[in-house]
Amino acid sequence: MTFLKELIVINRQSDVAVYLQITNLFITHIRHGRLRKGLQLPGSRELAELLGINRMTAVAAYQELEAQGWIEMLPRKGTFVKAMLPVLSPRTLAAAPISTAIPDVPGFTYEKKKIIPIPSSDFPPSGKLSFNDGFPDVREAPIDELTRCLRSLAGLAANRKYLMYGGAQGTLFLRQTLADFLCDTRGLSITADNILITKGAQMGIFIAASVIMNPTDEVIVAIPNYKSANMTFQQLGAILNYVPVDEAGIDTDAIEKLCMKKKIRLVYVIPHHHNPTTVTLSPGRRMHLLQLAARYKFAIIEDDYDYDFHYSSKPVMPMASHDSKGNVVYIGTLTKTFAPAVRLGFIVAPKEFIQVATYFRKIIDTQGDSLMENAIASLYKDGTISRHIKKSVKLYKERRDHFCEVLHRELGGQVSFNVPDGGMSVYTHFPYYDLKAVSHKALERGLIMKDGTTYDVGKQTFNAVRLGFASLNNKEQVQAVRILRDVVDSL
Repeated sequence: MTFLKELIVINRQSDVAVYLQITNLFITHIRHGRLRKGLQLPGSRELAELLGINRMTAVAAYQELEAQGWIEMLPRKGTFVKAMLPVLSPRTLAAAPISTAIPDVPGFTYEKKKIIPIPSSDFPPSGKLSFNDGFPDVREAPIDELTRCLRSLAGLAANRKYLMYGGAQGTLFLRQTLADFLCDTRGLSITADNILITKGAQMGIFIAASVIMNPTDEVIVAIPNYKSANMTFQQLGAILNYVPVDEAGIDTDAIEKLCMKKKIRLVYVIPHHHNPTTVTLSPGRRMHLLQLAARYKFAIIEDDYDYDFHYSSKPVMPMASHDSKGNVVYIGTLTKTFAPAVRLGFIVAPKEFIQVATYFRKIIDTQGDSLMENAIASLYKDGTISRHIKKSVKLYKERRDHFCEVLHRELGGQVSFNVPDGGMSVYTHFPYYDLKAVSHKALERGLIMKDGTTYDVGKQTFNAVRLGFASLNNKEQVQAVRILRDVVDSL
């Protein structure tokens, strides 16, 4: 409470009694939020010592504040700012300094327009169904196992060092464990030196792109594409070149034509379950893209966020597993394995690149959560994550099949879609309806869904949206689709 010495400044030359000066200053700061509701104030003796006044003066000020309804003095508990403040305006004190709230606009100049505005989102409200962008069902996450592991690790004296600074690249335990896992499941011949741990794939994209490119560099992305990746490249000053996506993934012939005309610095590709269309990049196009990267010396960011969740057949091996020239920066995430709030992802790349990327990561975020990283590594080691992935793939395949059947039955003539080979959403076209209107009316009926505009580029619109099915059980899927059916029937 030493800050009260700065807030309560007594004017010894004033004709106003000291206790009233203190009273009015307290009221001013309470009204302006500097002294929040429910705040415990120092006792009268401590207040007197802080302000250099007689204790009886402090008692008189508190009594006046209590009489006016600004504070309450509770026996054996203390003195508190009241939660319910009086409506009456406080008496003014001309000689006292006036406190002002923080203004909405800063008093200094800055380049506001250089930051691309990104629509903010909050946690989904309770009581509403949601067609999210394709997220796991957090109710299925092995949170109990994770919390037990965290508690166990935190209780070991040897692990107290992980509460200190260090490990910007990620803990060695997680990187070694992840290297083994990626080698066994994705054919990546790597060591811990080839891995940088990030807070999700989005941080991985930002770090990798920041290290690779300079402003005005030419970058190739798909259309439609993962919006956050596009915005990341644009924020870094890239010039985006759009290449179409079909049922075999991004068009590598179109990429080759662009490479003949321009100096391409970076190609961003989502090999499995492209966001938003959910298609998988074919093996032939993967090898073609690797050949182009070697010939034209550009980097590939391979965002394999959805590798583990493939249903119809085995997933295709990553391009990174075939890359002998060091052109691929491979990015993955554990968010889809656990829950979006568990912010853990990784970058896999040549050792030299990882070293530089680690320097950059340390600048923007000193390090990750070391205890969490080791807990996740432990769950990999004891098989918890592998079991959870196997269980989730089975569950989400069943939910995909059920969702597509319900969607076809209830809206078959009004929407079009393909059954995805994997992932957690169905890319759905609405050829006869304005998705903005559909989204708005769905929300009124208790269903949250996007309006599809995030995929649009310039004048090219798709009027399609990803309908996430994995986080909804069968009953919830039926309820959500029927709400959607009623909405389109009303238009």
